[in-house]
Amino acid sequence: MQKFQFQGSAAAITGAASGIGRALALELAARGCDVALADLDQEGLESVGRQITAAHGRRVTTQRVDVADPKQIEDFSTAAIAAFPTLNLLINNAGVALLGQFDEFDQAQMAWLMDINFWGVVRGTRAFMPHLRSRPQAHIVNISSIFGIIAPPGQSAYAASKFAVRGFSESLRHELAMNKSTVRLSVVHPGGIKTNIARKARSGSNLRESVNMSELGARFERLARTTPETAAQRIVHGIEHNEARILIGSDARYLDLIQRFRPSTYWALLARFFDRMNV
Repeated sequence: MQKFQFQGSAAAITGAASGIGRALALELAARGCDVALADLDQEGLESVGRQITAAHGRRVTTQRVDVADPKQIEDFSTAAIAAFPTLNLLINNAGVALLGQFDEFDQAQMAWLMDINFWGVVRGTRAFMPHLRSRPQAHIVNISSIFGIIAPPGQSAYAASKFAVRGFSESLRHELAMNKSTVRLSVVHPGGIKTNIARKARSGSNLRESVNMSELGARFERLARTTPETAAQRIVHGIEHNEARILIGSDARYLDLIQRFRPSTYWALLARFFDRMNV
């Protein structure tokens, strides 16, 4: 199977101002890609854009985009394709977190999370798909989570969104293969990555105990074993080799293995591990 050729390609990346998205933008630019970057954080976008231009000399566009807004996603795809007619790589990375058990957050909060984590992926895929199908080689990357493979207590909203990304992505990949499309697709399941997602998480409106989000974020970062740069390199390797499922980190590989052997009873083995993380 032919490897994906990064030199001369162009990529669209959501959630590109920080974390895995930013690291992917830099890694892809280093490999010869032009990049169209989207995020709500305009300052962060401009920062990574300057870094790419200075370090790699690739062309960069930045656009403030809320992936929960269908029109903004459509506008982003139109602008990105206009800037880079050879665009052949889409990375749906934008995501958020919501802290609390099921009875500790309300329906509006769960809808907010699903609109970004799941529908943002679907909207991005739909907006770019007609153009990607026209390319001789193209690839879609959808970021799920290890919580798209296992579902700890306290993560019912987040896990629901990431299981949904996994199911959508796997079914779409099979459709693309069945239809002999030139578009390939990978779904990514990161374990603990040293990003600011925990610090930026929203709290359920009915939490039984007060939570210091800064302390929670710091605890998560101490336990997270993988840097965004390492995650980006692993994802790029997976794109190059057309991997259907990309697990990131030894923790993700371990948790995936436990789930495979104990699909209905894995939590009995994992509860103590997650108690340390307090998630």
